[in-house]
Amino acid sequence: MASQDWFDKDFYKTLGVDKSISDADLKKTYRKLARTYHPDSNQGDAKAEAKFKEISEAYSVLSDAEQRKEYDQIRAMGAGAPRFTAGDQPGGFEDVFSMFGKGRGGRQQSPQDFDDIFSMFNQTQGGGFGSGRFGQSTGGFRGYGGPQRGADVTARTTIDFLTATRGETITLQGEDGAPFKVKIPAGVSDGQKIRLRGRGRPSPDGGESGDIVVQVAVRPHPVFTRDGLNLRVTVPVTFTEAALGATIEVPTLGGDPVKLRVAPGTPSGRVLRVKGRGVETAKGTGDLLAEVQVAVPSHLDEAAREALQRFHDLEPKENPRADLMSKARG
Repeated sequence: MASQDWFDKDFYKTLGVDKSISDADLKKTYRKLARTYHPDSNQGDAKAEAKFKEISEAYSVLSDAEQRKEYDQIRAMGAGAPRFTAGDQPGGFEDVFSMFGKGRGGRQQSPQDFDDIFSMFNQTQGGGFGSGRFGQSTGGFRGYGGPQRGADVTARTTIDFLTATRGETITLQGEDGAPFKVKIPAGVSDGQKIRLRGRGRPSPDGGESGDIVVQVAVRPHPVFTRDGLNLRVTVPVTFTEAALGATIEVPTLGGDPVKLRVAPGTPSGRVLRVKGRGVETAKGTGDLLAEVQVAVPSHLDEAAREALQRFHDLEPKENPRADLMSKARG
């Protein structure tokens, strides 16, 4: 890194910390920012990648005691001294070197003293900036500095419907063959991912370990389905139960059935709600939603057929499809 960069860049401001921050707090702050702006978590986001480069560069300098001391000295010098770039006139260089060229009483420094000055920037004769500590990558994403995070490891598991609703701690086998435990939270959904922080592959250069990401598949239940925290079940009723009304039993997941009142004239598709018999989680508890479905008998004996015929002769002569036809015509 060239000296001009050190004059212009405020690494403390980049990380949002005070100059007096301790090494431990500096590391904690960097890790938090790195997780936020890491390119793996912000794929395709150019601004996030640029920010990640900046914080990695800042941390690579401030986390090294010698570099941090030299950086502070350069920034202090830059606060009251003229700066120079490759395009400055020779006088500009003389102004800068004059800060180092005179000791007490105006004594001119020797060539050896100038070698010491250059060594402050870690440049040797015939070398260039960045050939030593300043500007040298310490690892990290694409060589931008800062410790590189370890890789994530993906695992998959399939659990039954009841386990998904109630939650359970299960044991899986890692890629190295070693078992590890995963706590399945109550109410986990099919396709949901559970992240185990720091349980993945180690960092190649002393940074954070990656995570284990467990993708959960849930086997379908033969009776119940999920609707958020609610459970849905389709309940068949007979024509007479729907028409005249009845009290019916409805199953619950893993528990005793409950009784529901079907009002007279209940149509197919009406939903009856049972409070608090859905999925129970730390965030709340859902309900059981029972959808009524009128079952049509497939076989009738002669007596039943005659009875239905008499009902047909007596039922109101209303066409239940009249409104449908009217709406279809526009």
